[in-house]
Amino acid sequence: MVLDGIGEIIEMFKNSFPLSFLFFVPIFIIISPVSPVNGAHEFSVFRMQQYDLHGLHYALMGAATANGFQMVINGANSKALPDFQISNLQGHLSGYGIEEQLTTVAIVAHYDAFGVAPSLAEGADSNGSGVIALLELARLFSKLFTNSRTHAKYPFNILYNLVFLLAGGGKFNYQGTKRWIEDNIDSSDTNILSDVAYVLCLDTLGSSDDLYLHVSKPPRDDSAGGTFLKNLEDIVKTYFPYVNFKMIHKKINLADELLAWEHERFSIKRLPAFTLSRLETHNTPERYSILDTSNKINAKKLSRNIQIIAESIARHIYNLTKTFDVQEDVVSAWIEQLTAQPRAAQLLGKDHSLLLTLEEVMSRYLKDVKHTTLRADKRDPEFLFYDGASYIMSAYNGFTEILNFNRNVFTAAENLSAYTFDSNRPTVLNEMKKIIFLNFKNKIVVDKKYKQCTQYSYKHF
Repeated sequence: MVLDGIGEIIEMFKNSFPLSFLFFVPIFIIISPVSPVNGAHEFSVFRMQQYDLHGLHYALMGAATANGFQMVINGANSKALPDFQISNLQGHLSGYGIEEQLTTVAIVAHYDAFGVAPSLAEGADSNGSGVIALLELARLFSKLFTNSRTHAKYPFNILYNLVFLLAGGGKFNYQGTKRWIEDNIDSSDTNILSDVAYVLCLDTLGSSDDLYLHVSKPPRDDSAGGTFLKNLEDIVKTYFPYVNFKMIHKKINLADELLAWEHERFSIKRLPAFTLSRLETHNTPERYSILDTSNKINAKKLSRNIQIIAESIARHIYNLTKTFDVQEDVVSAWIEQLTAQPRAAQLLGKDHSLLLTLEEVMSRYLKDVKHTTLRADKRDPEFLFYDGASYIMSAYNGFTEILNFNRNVFTAAENLSAYTFDSNRPTVLNEMKKIIFLNFKNKIVVDKKYKQCTQYSYKHF
């Protein structure tokens, strides 16, 4: 019955063939094995890391392809940002006496994150936990420094200023820290680094029961750094015996393209410095992963680590212990705040809302909070970022199958045009039956391929 109907249609158009074949084109599209609607998908995609560092260009991935897909991305090509500014935030608490004559203890953490895709780099533990620790230490010590009974004055111990630095560009060889050192070490306007007891860098402290103090040169026992180390060991042993603490000595390898830890920036300038971290080695994917999300941080353990640090510093400055009450709910709130948005360095311009928030919070607890910026040298830039982090990609699935099907259809049409409807009517009908039968047979196979391709697309993009 179906073939009889097809015969009537052919009879209608036999005198105007092959122009009348255009009538059949919509029919072939309708019965196409892959629907254009079902074969098109639109979803967000993220550009992978692209940057220049020390004159070398890094692009983690340039393109993604898959058989049977046509990818269309809406958006312009990435452009270099030669005028991008990295921000540093600093503030301090003044000890008792003439500020310029006091020794400095500096607490440092970098605030940016890194991941294969900048728009997915939350950096909860590395180094959101370091930022949280620094801010909580600033809050805790501001109470002591503003209280006349606990102000760091004689006869408690040596007089100290506390300096706090949130540095940018940490994941790019600590560019913000490097510039901050250069601006302060030989400055006539400040003695921040001219008389420094030690610099404590905080990096990845948000989980586990391990703590490691990484040093480039072990501190002498009679130095301020040696005293801090001894206090750290005593407090862990006395109050937190389940915590595994160890000092790790690693010399700086100047032949490496990247420094291992932030304290090495200070050690290069012969300043006593160390990095406290839960990580035993710098060479771990945990520090550069888009999987470093809020669920990787344990607020209770991070609060404990902050207390260990605070007590160690307080024992050195005041010769006091069990002075602090770290607020775990404040720590948890900061975890949510810092992981609510990506913190890749190239996404954090000087007017970014997160930086303004951090500056405001530091201003509550610290004196003379400054927001300084740095640009790369245009003639010989140490770093160069690129714009464009998120795009919309349209993926057209089954594109190859549709082309192959239409090619077969029009090849058959070309062959059909050699026949006349009057003398070869049975042959025409047989050709039509072959096309329809092969189409529905292929449809089953292509549908299976379509499901597999769709699963592939969502798994890999």
